[in-house]
Amino acid sequence: MAGLSVVHQDHSLVATDHSLVIGQEFPDVETCRRTLKDIAIALHFELRIVKSDRSRFIAKCSKEGCPWRVHVAKCPGVPTFSIRTLHGEHTCEGVRNLHHQQATVGWVARSVEARVRDNPQYKPKEILQDIREQHGVAVSYMQAWRGKERSLAALHGTLEDGYRLLPAYCEQIRKSNPGSIALVYATGQENCFHRLFISYRASIYGFLYACRPLLELDRAHLKGKYLGTLLCASAVDADDMLFPLAFAIVDIESDDNWMWFVTELRKLFGVNTDKMPMLTILSDRNQGIVQAVEYNFPNASHGFCLRHVSESFRDEFKNSKLVNLFWNAVYALTTAEFESIVNEMMEVQDVRPWFQRFPPSLWAVAYFEGVRYGHFTLGITEVLYNWALDGHELPVVQMMEHIRNQLTSWFNDRRLIGLSMTSVLVPSAEKHISEANADSLCYQVLRANKVEFEIVSTERTNIVDIQSQSCSCRRWQIYGIPCAHAAAALLSCGEDVRLYAQECFSVQKYREVYSQTIYPIPDRNLWKVSTEGMESGSGKSDIIIRPPKTRRPPGRPKKKVLRMESLKRPKRVVQCGRCHLLGHSQKKCTLQV
Repeated sequence: MAGLSVVHQDHSLVATDHSLVIGQEFPDVETCRRTLKDIAIALHFELRIVKSDRSRFIAKCSKEGCPWRVHVAKCPGVPTFSIRTLHGEHTCEGVRNLHHQQATVGWVARSVEARVRDNPQYKPKEILQDIREQHGVAVSYMQAWRGKERSLAALHGTLEDGYRLLPAYCEQIRKSNPGSIALVYATGQENCFHRLFISYRASIYGFLYACRPLLELDRAHLKGKYLGTLLCASAVDADDMLFPLAFAIVDIESDDNWMWFVTELRKLFGVNTDKMPMLTILSDRNQGIVQAVEYNFPNASHGFCLRHVSESFRDEFKNSKLVNLFWNAVYALTTAEFESIVNEMMEVQDVRPWFQRFPPSLWAVAYFEGVRYGHFTLGITEVLYNWALDGHELPVVQMMEHIRNQLTSWFNDRRLIGLSMTSVLVPSAEKHISEANADSLCYQVLRANKVEFEIVSTERTNIVDIQSQSCSCRRWQIYGIPCAHAAAALLSCGEDVRLYAQECFSVQKYREVYSQTIYPIPDRNLWKVSTEGMESGSGKSDIIIRPPKTRRPPGRPKKKVLRMESLKRPKRVVQCGRCHLLGHSQKKCTLQV
């Protein structure tokens, strides 16, 4: 095989790739050892270490009779090592197969460190394939997996370090973002991790002073070594984008942990405002969430996520006609329309037993007492799924930093978007107003008094009150934006329809939502270990938090694939105001007047 040439030169000269020169220096013996292993792998020969101690490192080719040999010794008075003697020619044929003794787990970890830093989802299967293509070396799946674990630990610390650093991390959040809530709790004699709650002041301010009073509650299960569950409460901004308000990690999903999380939300509102907003809360309404909401927000309207309800309905009846009628019932604006659709459903199959399990007051627009603003499913589900997927192999502190970075990016990007807006309302609301104005041209307007109007069409008459901002069709009250009937009334008296949308849809409120800043957290080397804001089952404050007792079972975890197409919100069913059929607006109606 081709040998390594021996070059005698000054210490200041640098050797080319995969070459060694007499006088070449290394900062320490470990660097020397790693460099020689890398060269052995690159040039496909086995390295045998003859001597390695504090003052010298001697290695030779493992093949009997091959003269290749290197002697590295410590330089006097300095920590560096330099090559003293080198026989650089190989007479052996080298390694003829893909397996190499120097391709250890440590070498794998160093080889993939940069890639793992950029992509924590780098899979062991991809690692062993890339190493074979780039280095001509075969490593096992377990070597690739352990190499990735070691690389992640070198980059971010161990999973155990993540729990230990949580008290200091929470303190840094509170110091760098005053007014934020960051609490960690331990439990048991061994002070095992129990709960973590984080809500940034920028998010708290944006929700209380500029968001609509609508919250989504959901969770995602973590698949890392110590499992756990990520909980989240998210609002929605003026332009229908998600606005995470608070999130938590708990050791297990349980009724107690949901009660604790929702209680922390209530405390957060109590600390920051004297007037509790009348909330609408959406979730899958599992028992723990229902109990927590009823206890902490007894006046809130708590509705079903329609994805959960519709899946139950579809699985129960397995009839496409019934499913279509179900969605028509969901979007029906009045009780009369709803009951008419239910009667159609009853002609196909008896749905009353299902309605007893899922009362319409929890999902049907006509009966739901809260204001959904057109939100029928949980948009936060996909975000949580991605957060859990991106962070499940990271220490808990790094996962929280990943989420904070995401929030920071959203705040910055949307702040710039808000500054670029020149309209009165956000784009999505402007679009609704434009459609309402176009549809309003089909109506006859009769003014009853200063604030009440009678809107007449060929099929129906609706009453609009512009002072109370209501219409007998109920769309204005339900969506917070004037309907076509309201637009007809407002345009008839020279009013700007946009000014009658709820304030939460204004560009001014959109800008205020993102007016505050989520500040960065200092590098962890600057943290001071503190246990302030931490509680434990033992009541001690000077404790070290250890990982939870829950552990991932051996073997490949079962993976439930979350189909992203199923996460898309169902399209709003348009209902014509003239013929009252679904699927088109009054503007596009073909019925002759």
